[in-house]
Amino acid sequence: MNTQWPLQEARNHLSDVVKRARNDGPQTITLHGEPAVVVLSVEQFRTLTRPNQTLSEFLANSPLRGLDLEVERDRHDVGRDVSL
Repeated sequence: MNTQWPLQEARNHLSDVVKRARNDGPQTITLHGEPAVVVLSVEQFRTLTRPNQTLSEFLANSPLRGLDLEVERDRHDVGRDVSL
């Protein structure tokens, strides 16, 4: 099964490239014989880009958790006026 497509061929057969990406897996489009881009199904894209943990889990597992940091600030600094 063809998973690499020269750019011109991919352009001429875009519906086939998309169909194969959905049914058979990622399809690589080459430019001057070198891999340039990959066409993925939306399901594969979502799997690759989905965070594997929530923000609260990420923060709870931070290597800085429990680190004793001293934060100093000027107690007289009460902010500034902002016109809205």
